[in-house]
Order: sequence, then structure tokens, then C-alpha cells
Amino acid sequence: MIKRILNIALAYVGVVIGAGLSSGQDLMQYFVSFGKLGIFGTLVLGVISVFFGKIIITLGSYYRSNDHFEVLSQITSPFINKILDISLVISCFVVGFVMLAGAGSNLNQQFNIPFWAGSLFCAVLVILVSFLDFEKITSVIGIFTPMVFIMIVIIAIYTFVGHQFDMNELEQISKTIPSPMPNIWFSVLNYFALCVMTGVSMAFVLGGSIMRIGIAEKSGFLGGLVVSIIITVTTCILYANVKLVSTVDIPMLAIAKEIHPLFALGYALVIFGLIFNTAFSLFYALAKRFSSKKPARFYPVLIGTVVVGYALSFMGFKELVSIMYPILGYIGFAMLIILAIAWLKEKSNIKGEKFLRRKMIRLITKKYDDNQEYTKEDKEKYHKLGEDSVVDTQSIKSDIKDMVKEQLEDNHESK
Repeated sequence: MIKRILNIALAYVGVVIGAGLSSGQDLMQYFVSFGKLGIFGTLVLGVISVFFGKIIITLGSYYRSNDHFEVLSQITSPFINKILDISLVISCFVVGFVMLAGAGSNLNQQFNIPFWAGSLFCAVLVILVSFLDFEKITSVIGIFTPMVFIMIVIIAIYTFVGHQFDMNELEQISKTIPSPMPNIWFSVLNYFALCVMTGVSMAFVLGGSIMRIGIAEKSGFLGGLVVSIIITVTTCILYANVKLVSTVDIPMLAIAKEIHPLFALGYALVIFGLIFNTAFSLFYALAKRFSSKKPARFYPVLIGTVVVGYALSFMGFKELVSIMYPILGYIGFAMLIILAIAWLKEKSNIKGEKFLRRKMIRLITKKYDDNQEYTKEDKEKYHKLGEDSVVDTQSIKSDIKDMVKEQLEDNHESK
């Protein structure tokens, strides 16, 4: 159970922390540009991140979603659902090609690899990984998250231990950084709404892969907490080094180079991994959305959108962040409101569904556990609970059976 929670939480962090956050570019524009007030803003954002991380993953699990449309169709009116669906499709595609641009900038800044080649490598990787099964994909998405967490801690130690700072100078330089936002409060809301718009589609899919709602709640909470810590610590690092990084595309990589060339090499590779995580998640979720009724469309849609996204990535990473991110953030305000309302309305139903699934798991375990007796009464209860579930009866019964059989087989093999 703990392993599953960690896998989903790290995958969620990998989806949310893309090229902008791990590179530092969006934090420079959204928070560092406001100086010390920007750091306070990241603390507020952290609280919001934990709250909505739990909501998003839990709603995905509750509705057992395969794409964002399945959740939105349950929590909004058809008209609003259509608008949000279109907005999420656009967001997935736009941020997807921004990530491809980030891959090109990252490899160019560290290795002098031509921009087009770095973006192409990331695009090809997105297509190849999509052929793996979903469990392996989840592991791939989460693999770079602990690495970047450790590296950011190392950069923080290098930055703050034994150093003194001229706060007036840092404030003055910070104020010279262009910001797409009029003030820090707009910046906090816009940035988190942007995170939701870029991450919610894949987060719903991640949540939908979890049968136990309790695991989904813990995964979302932990994922949101890790995101908030990384955002705050990274912003503090960038603020302290603002004199060095105020004009570069990948600010955190510039700081990493100050520590050691080999460390910078490792950090560049991890950034690329996180860029890939977000790019893959967005294109994957987009393809899932357009192939939900016709699975055969999945690969043609994914390959087609990646190819078009690669062509559009040549607009430039820094420019794309400053133009596209605020627009998507404003669209995301509506999403935040709808998710919060849905959570409040469905909270008691989610709790009921959580206990319902627990009962179903206990009952069907009797059938496949040689040490327990599965009675006719148990069978009738199991069927009745399946009918009472928010999910399709046959689907929930079949999925729980498969999950229990797999768990018992794993336990048997481990003995």
C-alpha cells in the first residue's frame, strides 16, 4: 500500500513539475519578480496545492476515470463540461509543445545540442514510451521526482550555508524581472490554476487507476505536499541567486554549474526527465481523450499531436512561458472553482463509496482465499454493493476481483 501511494504521489509530482518549475523559468516570472513577497506567495500556494492535490486524485479514483471528460461530465452541466473539455484539450496540447521547447532549450544550454535536435529527441521518446503498459508508465513518470528533490536540497545547501546576502540588492534586481501578473495574489492563483490545467487530465487518469479511495486521498495529499515544498525551496534559491540567473532560459541549471560541472550535467539530465514527464503526460492524456470511444485511435492521435507540437515548439521556450502560461492560468480559475464545488457536494458520497469498496474487497477476498469461506450470502451482498456503486456494476465487480486475485497471488509468491 505504501509503495502504491508513493508511486502515485511521485507520478503526480512528475506531471505537475515540468520544464518551467524544475528549470526555474516560470518561478522567476511568477514569484521571484515580486521579491520577498513572492516567497510568501509560494507558501500560500503550497496550502492550495495540498488541498487540490487530494481533491483531484480522489475524484479520479471515485469515478474510476480513464480521461478528464469522464469526471467533468459527472460534476458539471453539459455546457460547462464542453467548455472545460475544450480548454483542457487546448491546455494539454499547448503546454505539451512548450515542454518540447523546454527540452530543446535545456539540452542546448548544457550540451550545445541544436535546439531542434533536443526537442526532436524528447518528441520521439514520448511516442516510444506510450507503447509501455500503464503500470510501467507510472513508474517512468515518477522516477525523476526523488532525484530532483535531492538535487534541489543540494543546491539549497550550497546557496544558503555560509553565505550572506544583500537583501536590498536582491530586491532591486528581482523587480527588474518582467512578470506577466499585476500582483502577487493574481500570480499565486494564476500559477496554481495553470498547474491544474496542465496536470488535471493525467492526474484524473492516475486517480482512475486506484481502486481504494483511501490510497487516492493519501497519494494526492502527499503529491501536493511535495509539489509545495519544491516550489517554495526553489523560489528561495532563485531569489538568492537572482543576480546570476535573471537573464537565462534555465535558471536552476545556471546555479548547478556554479557547484560543479558534473553536478550540472546530472541536473540537466534530471530536468530533461521532468520535461519529458510533463510532455508525455499531456500528450498521453490528450490521446486518451480523443480515443476513449475508439481505442484504435490512440496511437494515431498521440503521434499526430506530438508531430504538430514539435513543429510549434520552435517559437521558443522562454517566450512561450511568458505568453501561454498566463492565458491558461486564467482559464484554470473556472476549473478550480468547479473542482472545489464538486468536492464539497460529493464529499459524503465519496466517503460512502470508500467504505462500499472496502466491503466489496473483504467479501471477494473470501472467494479467492483458501483459508476463508465464500457463501451464497456473501455473493449476493457483493452483487448488491456493486449495484450501489457510483461506477458501472459489472466494471467495479470485475476490477475488484482482478485486484484481489493479483494481490493474493503476489502475497503467495512473496512467501
